[in-house]
Amino acid sequence: MGFLSVLSFAHKQIEGRLQPGDTAIDATVGTGADTVFLAKLAGSKGRIYGFDIQEQALELAKERISREPADSLASVSLFLASHARMKESLPPESQGSIGAIMFNLGYLPSQEADKKIITETESTLHALDAALLLLRPKGIITAVLYPGHAGGETEADAVTAWASRLPQDHYQSVMYRQLQRSDSPYVIAIEKKR
Repeated sequence: MGFLSVLSFAHKQIEGRLQPGDTAIDATVGTGADTVFLAKLAGSKGRIYGFDIQEQALELAKERISREPADSLASVSLFLASHARMKESLPPESQGSIGAIMFNLGYLPSQEADKKIITETESTLHALDAALLLLRPKGIITAVLYPGHAGGETEADAVTAWASRLPQDHYQSVMYRQLQRSDSPYVIAIEKKR
């Protein structure tokens, strides 16, 4: 048995924390894989909010969601908006109540997608700050980072520095990374202590 992929590691961290009936956010919907993963964990009484700046991503996600049994999934609301707008897009009662927030940064992994459209450092950092406010105690944020593409290294370095500066009395941050390749994808997971 080998090591988990970065996506599997991110999923594993969330599996033990997100419960049926919980609310979660997919901050970067992409093809909808994480959206469906969260919707299955939260179950039919849960709620999932997803954000992406590309209509194509939301269409891919809707298609993926439609292939699942509807009665086993949480209610899913998708927003054609930057992840930086998540706080103002959610109902006020969401603040401090979200169980998990997933970021899968970089570009849309679709053959037809424009790979020049990538997540941007400034909006990602703004979204991460908002995620901390939305997260409940014992909730988790996962961020999959891709330093191997143009613009990805700058964003990955900034997110790593941001997570490293979080106060230890409120948050615990961990990293999962292959050490022999500086451009390999990696995961940062952040748990809110209180």
